[in-house]
Amino acid sequence: MNPKDFRASTAGRVIRTPTGYTAFIPAKLPPTLTYDAQFVLLLSRADAALSELSGLGRHLPNPHFLIAPYVRREAVLSSRIEGTRASLSDLLIDEMEEPKRRTGDHDVQEVQNYVAAMEHGLERLQKLPLSLRLVREIHGRLMKGVRGDHATPGEFRRSQNWIGPSGSTIETAPYVPPPPEYLDDLLRDWERFLHERNTLPDLIQCAIMHEQFEAIHPFLDGNGRLGRLLITLFLIERGRLPQPLLYLSSYIEAHRQDYYDLLQRVRTHGDWMSWLRFFITGVTEIALEAVGQAGRLMDLREKFRARLRDKAKALALLDELFLNPYMSVSRAEHLLKVSNPTARQAVMLLQRKGMLEEITGRTWGKLYLAKPIMETIEFKGKGN
Repeated sequence: MNPKDFRASTAGRVIRTPTGYTAFIPAKLPPTLTYDAQFVLLLSRADAALSELSGLGRHLPNPHFLIAPYVRREAVLSSRIEGTRASLSDLLIDEMEEPKRRTGDHDVQEVQNYVAAMEHGLERLQKLPLSLRLVREIHGRLMKGVRGDHATPGEFRRSQNWIGPSGSTIETAPYVPPPPEYLDDLLRDWERFLHERNTLPDLIQCAIMHEQFEAIHPFLDGNGRLGRLLITLFLIERGRLPQPLLYLSSYIEAHRQDYYDLLQRVRTHGDWMSWLRFFITGVTEIALEAVGQAGRLMDLREKFRARLRDKAKALALLDELFLNPYMSVSRAEHLLKVSNPTARQAVMLLQRKGMLEEITGRTWGKLYLAKPIMETIEFKGKGN
């Protein structure tokens, strides 16, 4: 890490450790911010878009049809930013299988861990505030049994880490977070800021919270995924979202280098406003995309239901396709709790009605996909 790159004393300070390497200690929160009229307008648009998405979430007849695929899409995209290669299809197909028949693929497991971590966080938010205790719990779920398992899941680091391209060393990495002995003080300050109310607009506080978490980098692994997950949990805790419907990973992945550069620029130049503009723009784009996507999924559901009329078993399977667009006869048998021939009839009816398409070409072990649903879930808008 080159100390000369860190030019703004307001952002924090560079220290040289007793062992000779340099590290960055971010300043306490909140930073001093100056808004211009253009930024105020940008923030107003983001608030309006988020409110529209929030209102939609409160009035959906069954928001679970949106939440389940959204969480999984976010899990895939957030993990992909960190180098995981599993696709949404990989995840959904694996989830169809009984636990003993699952692939055991490490990339898929990482994505499944993200889903489990999000679900755990949502459940615990009903009893606990967003806090260091909850952050450790979520990290434990996120990193359990995967490549970061060596990195003490659920425990703040006790050794130094650094951030840089593959092959970087502690001397050559562009950013070295605070040494372990500084973490307690910095994390207590981060938690204090997290609990402050009515001092900053929620979206600005959320953006600052995320950047400072990444600057502290309190775990040996999983900081990026956890930091992005905290964005959604923060907005839910503040009442800005009734359900986990907003995920920024698709925007971040599409602008990955800008994301990293702007986080770094906060540390090197104290340039909070460029980071805030990036974050607020992402919220606006992704919230509006989510509103459109929700509308398309609900329209598709009504269109398909109209084709089935009073076919109760097929209707039940149709609803399950909005949670996972992949279907097999064995999955239908399990979901409907019926015999294999009865389950097969329901699947064949969905196929005849154009809602399912067989995708393997096999005569046995056939796998079906509701392509219109999958394409809607995977929709790539401006943020992608």
